[in-house]
Amino acid sequence: MSKVKKTIQRKYHLFDAKDQALGRMATEIALILRGKNKVDFTPNIDAGDFVVVINTDSLQVTGNKMEGKVYNHYSGFPGGMTTIKLKDQIVKDSRKAVEGAVYGMLCKNKLRDRMMTRLLLYTNDQHKHTIEVTH
Repeated sequence: MSKVKKTIQRKYHLFDAKDQALGRMATEIALILRGKNKVDFTPNIDAGDFVVVINTDSLQVTGNKMEGKVYNHYSGFPGGMTTIKLKDQIVKDSRKAVEGAVYGMLCKNKLRDRMMTRLLLYTNDQHKHTIEVTH
């Protein structure tokens, strides 16, 4: 184990998604997952903190995104295109909407999947983590 891994101190940050704009919240979460809020930020080292997001069922979006924003998924087979609107995705599983927004805002490299493992999403306010820092 390298010296850098031993010195990384990870904290838990709490975000309450109730009445928060999805995009603005996702940018703050991406900064914390990446570790840019720390003084000793280094782009090639994964030194970000854990982020706990609660109440994802009651998040808000601005404008006409509830009707206009569409998520596409293609299976690779003919006729395999599936689309779902943002409002339907929030009803089905609101955690996926937040996860997709944060995933798209993280840097596109090999560290992104490791950063996403530190994103913990809950549909209500029940979680089991000890929180030191809140937002």
